[in-house]
Amino acid sequence: MKAVNIHEAKTHLSRLVEEAAKGEPFIIAKAGRAMVKVVPINEPVVKAPQRFDFLPAEFTVPDNFDRLYEDEIAEMFYGKE
Repeated sequence: MKAVNIHEAKTHLSRLVEEAAKGEPFIIAKAGRAMVKVVPINEPVVKAPQRFDFLPAEFTVPDNFDRLYEDEIAEMFYGKE
């Protein structure tokens, strides 16, 4: 994100506001210290990521999912009996 000092912001305010409205926010700083952040009013809403139900018809989870390959895994840890 771009940071500009107050003098530059005053000099180029129109251009900076146009850029921010197009989705390029910027920070106005005073003596190198960030003071404000300029962002567009209608900034895109960030949707929460979808989880397990986003592909319901694409695959199925077996009923014994939590016990799949149980014998093979036990063998890896404990060896053959």
